[in-house]
Amino acid sequence: MKDKIFIDTNIWVYLYLHDDDEKYKIAEEYLSQNNRDVVFVISWQIINEVSNTLLRYKCTEFEIRKYIEQLCKTCTIQGFTKEIVLTASSLREKYSFSFWDSIIVGSALFSECSMLISEDMQNGLNVEEKLIVRNIFLK
Repeated sequence: MKDKIFIDTNIWVYLYLHDDDEKYKIAEEYLSQNNRDVVFVISWQIINEVSNTLLRYKCTEFEIRKYIEQLCKTCTIQGFTKEIVLTASSLREKYSFSFWDSIIVGSALFSECSMLISEDMQNGLNVEEKLIVRNIFLK
């Protein structure tokens, strides 16, 4: 069985916008090198956040739909459930995550991911002894 890795919003934004060449290259390389060895997981929250960011950067609706289709083909999508929201609440209490980050971490745990790739959270954090947060942009 393939390992599951949850990919946070910022990774996709760097990939789609190309506004930071160094981060684009790192994101593209990470995703392309690992796409056969693991299952990438996202949530509907990630799709919403990516879409909102692309709108702010003046992408067209056509482009946004194209990226949504790409995400849906590339990743397993974790739905939003009461259990995830309740888990997120416990995670906020224990780890002091922001509201939205706790939903992402809860979704990653619920999806049984072993790793969460994110630029926004503490690199190396081991959440519940089940999920490692990794910032691929750190050298």
